[in-house]
Amino acid sequence: MQTLTLNNGVQMPALGLGVFQTPPEETRAAVAAALDLGYRHVDTAAAYGNEREVGQAIHDSGVPRDELFIETKVWISDYGYDETLHAFGKSAGKLGVDHLDLLILHQPLPSDFGKTLDAYRALETLLADGKVRAIGVSNFMVDHLSALLDAATVVPAVNQLEIHPYFQQREVQALDSRHGILNQAWSPIGGITFYRDSGHTSALDDPVIGEISRAHGKSPAQVMLRWGLQQGRSVIPKSTKPERIAQNLDVFDFELAADELAAIDELDTGKRGGPEPESITLAQFGRPIPEA
Repeated sequence: MQTLTLNNGVQMPALGLGVFQTPPEETRAAVAAALDLGYRHVDTAAAYGNEREVGQAIHDSGVPRDELFIETKVWISDYGYDETLHAFGKSAGKLGVDHLDLLILHQPLPSDFGKTLDAYRALETLLADGKVRAIGVSNFMVDHLSALLDAATVVPAVNQLEIHPYFQQREVQALDSRHGILNQAWSPIGGITFYRDSGHTSALDDPVIGEISRAHGKSPAQVMLRWGLQQGRSVIPKSTKPERIAQNLDVFDFELAADELAAIDELDTGKRGGPEPESITLAQFGRPIPEA
């Protein structure tokens, strides 16, 4: 497994299993299959409602804790300094661990950015106290990230973003890179484009990606994951099917040529599949996160 070095020296597997929209009753089996196949990085979130099942699979796997990289996210309902400190306890309790490898803020809260800054300050405290090994953010655009950097004492290690061939977010990726923040791709094979009405067909059916996949004897999903990895990103594909979970891991034995990378770069449409970060409000998206 290829690893990436975060800006504080922590090593993170470049590819992890995501469990976004994985029902709790399917999560345990999916994570168990992934760990059995050799995954060592799992990405979940308080708002996914499946941290407990991730933790059960980890416990049952017998994989030593120091070989695992566990990443989760604080939801906007738990923003604020004290609230976010408590959110760590809820997530760690459900996951059955005493520390997290990466804890990130799930979304900016533009309508009350002060709460976002207080939440990040809590992450800085958790980092200083050794309860988390690295901290970061998710779905932070240029304005959000710039405002955070003006106030923060610790530069985020990661910004997890919707990044796939049809939506590449180059401006925020560039800002992240200038500050030593790792770009981490959620929906790296473009699954969000058919979960929501984004105006796209599936990137899995794209003819450019299909031609490249045939040239390498790989699937379109594997080509998209390889594209992300070769451009220096962490990638978090999701699946509940063991054969797809295995296939998504089998991306370290081939390399895309420069012209193939450029051809995929040209597919960017600028159309987001997920919600606009500016539209995130507590009134619309707030939800209570249960205790551990």
